[in-house]
Amino acid sequence: MNFVPKNPSGPGGKGRRRRGRRGPGARPGQPGKGGGPGRGRQGGQVFTHPMDHSYRDVIQGNGHPGAQRGIGTQYLQPEPEPLPQQDANAAPRIFAFVDDLFFLAKIQETARKLNVKVEFVKTDKDLLERLSANGDGNPSLIIFDLNNTAAKPLSAVPKLKRELKKGTTIIGFLSHVQGDLKQKAAEAGCDMVLPRSAFSQNLPQLLRRHGAPEPEAETEAE
Repeated sequence: MNFVPKNPSGPGGKGRRRRGRRGPGARPGQPGKGGGPGRGRQGGQVFTHPMDHSYRDVIQGNGHPGAQRGIGTQYLQPEPEPLPQQDANAAPRIFAFVDDLFFLAKIQETARKLNVKVEFVKTDKDLLERLSANGDGNPSLIIFDLNNTAAKPLSAVPKLKRELKKGTTIIGFLSHVQGDLKQKAAEAGCDMVLPRSAFSQNLPQLLRRHGAPEPEAETEAE
C-alpha cells in the first residue's frame, strides 16, 4: 500500500502556498519580511479604521454650528458704511499722536474712505493750543502710538485726561509683547490699550463711531 501525502508538492515546492517568512524569533501575529497576519501593526498598536480628519472641520470652521469660533478662524468685521460728506471747514473730532509711517498711512486711508477727519499732532501742548485757539470743543477720540517716544504718551495721557475731562476717549496701541507698557498706559489713563493687530482690525469702526459729527440739539417746538 502506497502512502500519498495530502498536500503533494512538485519539484521546487510547486503548488505549496507561500507564506511570509518570519524573522528570527518572530511569533505569530508579528510582521515578517513578507507581511503576514501582523501587517498593519506598529509599536503594538492596531489601526483598524482610517484616520479621523474631523479635526480639520473645527480648525477651518467647516460644517460646525460654531464655525466662527473655530480654532483657526478669524472673525472679520464688515466694513462700515462711509459717513455723509462733511463740511470742509468742520473741525476734526479725532486726533492722533502717530509717527509710524505704516499706521499713519493706514489711518489716513481709512479716514478718507469713511469721510472722517483725523488730525495728526506731535505733542499734548500742540493739541491743547489748537483746541483753545479754535474753540471747537473736546475731541471725541485721541489715538496714541505708545511707542511714539516723541509724544511722551505716559506723561501726555494723564495731562489730557485732566484738561479734557469726560467726553474724550483715549486709545493706545502697542506690540502684543509689551505687557509692562500696556499696564503703565492703563494706569496713566488710557481708556483702551490694544495690540497693533486688534487696533488695525477695529480701526474702521473706531473712526466711524468717533468721527461722526455731534447730533445737533433739537429745537423746541414753539
